[in-house]
Order: sequence, then C-alpha cells, then structure tokens
Amino acid sequence: MKGDDEMKKIALVGLGLIGGLAVALVALPEARGANDASAYGQLDLFSDAFERVRANYVRPVKDSELIDAAIQGMVSNLDPHSSYMDAKNYGDMQITTRGQFGGVGIEVTQEDGLIKVISPIDGTPASRAGIKSGDRIAGINGESIAGLPLNEAIDKMRGPAGSKIVLTVLREGEKKPFEVTLIRAIVRVDAATYRAEGDIGYIRLPGFNEQTADGLERAVRELKKQIGPALKGYVLDMRNNPGGLLDQAIQVSDDFLNAGEIVSTRGRHSEDTQRYDAKAGDITDGKPIVVLINAGTASASEIVSGALQDHKRATVIGMTSFGKGSVQTIIPLGEKRGALRLTTARYYTPSGHSIQAQGIIPDIQVAQGDEANTPKLARPSEADLRGHLSGEPVPAKRASAPVIKPAPGKKYDDFQLSYALDLLHGKMTVASATTPPPAPASR
Repeated sequence: MKGDDEMKKIALVGLGLIGGLAVALVALPEARGANDASAYGQLDLFSDAFERVRANYVRPVKDSELIDAAIQGMVSNLDPHSSYMDAKNYGDMQITTRGQFGGVGIEVTQEDGLIKVISPIDGTPASRAGIKSGDRIAGINGESIAGLPLNEAIDKMRGPAGSKIVLTVLREGEKKPFEVTLIRAIVRVDAATYRAEGDIGYIRLPGFNEQTADGLERAVRELKKQIGPALKGYVLDMRNNPGGLLDQAIQVSDDFLNAGEIVSTRGRHSEDTQRYDAKAGDITDGKPIVVLINAGTASASEIVSGALQDHKRATVIGMTSFGKGSVQTIIPLGEKRGALRLTTARYYTPSGHSIQAQGIIPDIQVAQGDEANTPKLARPSEADLRGHLSGEPVPAKRASAPVIKPAPGKKYDDFQLSYALDLLHGKMTVASATTPPPAPASR
C-alpha cells in the first residue's frame, strides 16, 4: 500500500447485515448549547414522560428498555442511516468490519416500516436463494416485522451457522408475498476476487472491509503474472457493492491514481471537513480501466467510481448508482453502553460533486436487461428513502443520455461485462439504445 499514515476509519454505510461498518471511534464531545433553557425544558418533558410510563404502563418496563428505545427513536428519525447500537449490536458491528460475520448475507435499510434489500452479498445464502435489490422483507419465521426497529430486525436475521430462517418477501411485479427458506452461514465478505478474461484482468470488489485494498493489490499482482506483457487493461466490478470503510475506499482509489484529490468530507463542524489526496504510484502502470456500477453500488464504492471518473482515470459504465453520499461516524457511549452511528458529514467527489440522493451517473449507460424500462424496480435509490438528506439536481443532459441494452434476440451471460471487455478491445458490442425515463428528482 502507498503511505504509512494511520488513517481515521469512518463508516460510509450503516445499513444492515454487514452492519455498521463504522470504525471511527471519536470522543463524545461536550454538548453544544448546554445552557440553552429551552433544551432543559424539553428534557424536563422527557423526564416527566419517562416517569409516567414507568408508573402507569400496563406491565413493568425496565428503565434500560425505555432509555434504549428513546435514544433509538431520537437518532433514527434524523435520517435513514443514523441509529443507536446497544452494547451487543456495537460488538457485532466491530466483528463485521473485519470481513466475517454470521447471518444470511444481505445489505439492508428500513423503508415504510419494512426492511428493504440494498443488495445481496456475493456467495451468501441470500445471493444463492435469489434475493434481489429492491426486495422488501415483511416477515421473519412467520412473524411480521412491520415497524420493528432496523437493528432488532437485523438481530432476528442473525443466528448460528446451519440454522434455518424463513423470510417473507415482497417483490415489485409479484402479486403476492412469497417465502424464502435460507440456512444461515458464516458470511465472509471477500476482499476481492479476480480472473483473467483473455488479455483483460477482471477484478470484483463485493464490499469494503479491512482487507479490501490488500485484496485488490494482490489481485493486480497475480493478474500481471497470469497474463503477462499482453495485459490490455482491467475491469473493476463494483456492481451491488454496498460500501464500507472510508479508508479502504481512499486506498483503492489511491492505488489507481498518481496525484490529486480522491474525496472530501464536509460537515457541520470544522473537524468534520477533510480532504484526502492520492500519492504517487499507480499499481496498474497506467493501463486502461473500466468500472462497472449499478443501482446496488453505494457509498464507498461510489467514492471510488467518482474519483476515477472525475480524474478520467477510468470509464464508468452500467446504471446510475444508489446515491448514498453521507458519512456515518461511530461515537462510543462508554463501557458496555453501546454507540451512536451518526451522520456527521457529506462526501464530495474531486470535482466538488455530491452524489447524495443522485448517485454516480455512468459515462456510458449500459443496462443488463430491461431495467431501463422499469426504473423503479431496477433502481432502488437513496432518494426513495424517507428522511434522506437532500441532494443536488441531476444534470439534464446526463440524465437524458441513451441507455445501451442487449440487442433483441442476442443472448449474453453478462451483457455489461461483455460491453466492458469489448470497450477495452476497441470493439463495438451488438446492442440497441433507448432513451431512459426522467431520473427521479432529489427530495
């Protein structure tokens, strides 16, 4: 890796079974505005409500249960990615960032009281069972989870490897809910997988954990050995990559760049505003790169895509990404007291562009199939989440660019990958083009 500086680790995604992925352990700051009389008045209101619930609710309730629920409600109402983790969930999150955890293997958020799938993780029970981006989970083991806090729903989906779980799934286009039976497994989020596609190196990044940059660098070394001097370039596949650690996104971007800004974060306070720059050294020796993205590409993977796109280091193809442009910082609340996962900043690509609620728009829009004609189904988006931070307007010229899709009657195992390989070879892929419907407005 380039550079030995210890980088502050921050989570860019906090959506679900691969957990809070956050790791910036910051000291709890002194309360700002602590002398504000109105704040004390509101705390008196809370104290009064707390005492009345303790005294009058139909059954005795533990103080810790009330306080945990109050903190969760306070934080989760801010935006879709802020939440409170009790001590157990905080411990689970710390395990997750190491790249291994128990569960079914889906990245999720909460929407309208249900659990919404951002993307299944490669090679997991959920992926093998055909769980798709945009699916909504309405029940677990026959019990409705409508209105259940996200962390509790996630906890219900965890369990010992080998144990059975039944998910009730709602899918757009299906008239009725259906059940999917899964066997829980130890979910290992691979740092990177790779293979030679003739004279092209194909590298798949399924997420960003502590091992991702090392995995990428190992993949490039091995592909150089396998292909040799004939190596023409690389395809970096980040489709359905839900994100993860900021420092890993920065290192992966740095591995392809020689200089310049990678990403900046801007928040409410000066300490939340930082800029990260690339150091000299491109591990690919300047070979051409094509980046593959889609609606399941989120957060840290959008940082890499945006950095390589803005520096014209890679051609980004596929469909518009998820649009999660906020940074979550993990703030521990003390020994055995859990932590807050709190949105503290937005991140910006080198050109100063925020992808929040908009996403990375590819240089060439390439559909895998018919998703250009069914955007709501095929493009789960940050802009669809209730309470999301507002974003920038989508440039009309880019939003209305034609979408390339497979030509009628032509069959591909993976059309987007075929297009990327042909692009690196200077060939024209057999395809047709359609004009997409207007992109959803940022709200």
